[in-house]
Amino acid sequence: MGDPNYSAAEGGCQMAKAWLMPKISAAVRGLPKVQLHCHLEGTVRAQTFRELAARYGVESARAAGPLDQTYAFATFGEFLLTFAEVCKILRTPGDYAQVARDYVAAALAQNVRYAEVFISPSVWTFFHKDLDVREVVTAMRAALDEGKPHGLEVAFICDLTRNFGVERAQQTAEVAVSLAEAGLGVVGIGLGGDEVNFPAELYREPFDYARAHGLHCVAHAGEAAGPESVWAAIDVLKAERIGHGVHSIGDPALVAQLAERRIALELCPTSNRLTGAVPAGEVHPIGAFANAGVLCAIDADDPELFSTTLCDEYALAETWLGWGGLVARAHDAVTASFLPRATKIALSAEIDDFATDIVAGLPN
Repeated sequence: MGDPNYSAAEGGCQMAKAWLMPKISAAVRGLPKVQLHCHLEGTVRAQTFRELAARYGVESARAAGPLDQTYAFATFGEFLLTFAEVCKILRTPGDYAQVARDYVAAALAQNVRYAEVFISPSVWTFFHKDLDVREVVTAMRAALDEGKPHGLEVAFICDLTRNFGVERAQQTAEVAVSLAEAGLGVVGIGLGGDEVNFPAELYREPFDYARAHGLHCVAHAGEAAGPESVWAAIDVLKAERIGHGVHSIGDPALVAQLAERRIALELCPTSNRLTGAVPAGEVHPIGAFANAGVLCAIDADDPELFSTTLCDEYALAETWLGWGGLVARAHDAVTASFLPRATKIALSAEIDDFATDIVAGLPN
C-alpha cells in the first residue's frame, strides 16, 4: 500500500495524516502494547518546544509560524536537524522530567504496559556541556515511575549517536553502564544517527563493552542504508533487535537470518514513509517480513515529530495485516522485549484475553 502522490518534500510530518491515517478503533486503543522504538526527545510536544524556546531565548524558525508546522521537514537530513533542535531547548532536569511525565500520560492513554525508550545523553551534552546526565536521568526516572501504579513500566536504552564518533560512543556506553549500576532502569544501548556515513563496524568496541557489563544491544540499521548495514549490526555488533531495518527486504538471505535468529525489526510505518526509508508508492514491507517469520514490533519512532501516535501506527498496520496479524505483532513486541520470561508470559496472556474478548463480541 502506498500513496503515489506523497512526497516528504511536499509537506513534511503533517503529510502523515493526509496519506491515510485510519480511525483508531476501541479495539486498537485497548489492545495491551509493548513499545520498543520511541525516542523520548521525539515526544516533545510542539507547544512545549515553543514555550521552552521562549523561556531560554532560543531563536528558531520552528518557534514561529503555524503550530502544526513546528516540526515540518523535507528530507531525512532535515529530520535529524529537527531532532537536534529539540535537544537544544531541553536544558534542565526539570525540562526532561516534564517530557517524561507527558510521555507517561500519552502511553497510558494508549494502553502501553511496558516500554523501552531511547534517550540520547551524548546529544544532550553536546549542546549543554555542563548538564549532569545522572541528574537528568534520575529526574526522568522519577517522572516515569509515576506510571507504575497505573500499570506502566518504562526502561531506558541509551543511544550512542553515530555522528559523534567512536570515542564519544565509548564514553556514552560507559555512562549507560554507570546508570544501569545506579539502578536507574537502563537496560541497553542503541546506535542511531547518520547510518550512511558512520557504519556499524566502527562501534564494535563500545558494544562489546556494554554487553560485557550486562547491557542489551540494539541498533538502527537498514533505514538510510541497505542490507549490508543490517548484516553489520547483527554480525559485528551482535544487535538483538534492529531499529527499522526496512531495506533488509532486498536480501532474502538476510530476511531468513533475521527469522532464524529471532532478531526483531522495530517497524515505524509513518516514520519510514516520511524519512523516505519506504519511498512513496512502495508497499511497506511489514507484511512480507511477517510472512517470512520475522518478528515485527510496530512503533512510532518520534511521535510528535512525525505527527503520529502508537495507536495510529497500530491502526495503520491493521489495514494491512488484519486484526489477527495486528495481535500477532503485539505478541512479537512482547517476545522481542528485554522483560523477564515470567512477565512476558503474563503480558502475552493479557493480549490473548483481550483479543479473545474482542472476537467474541463481533457479530456473526
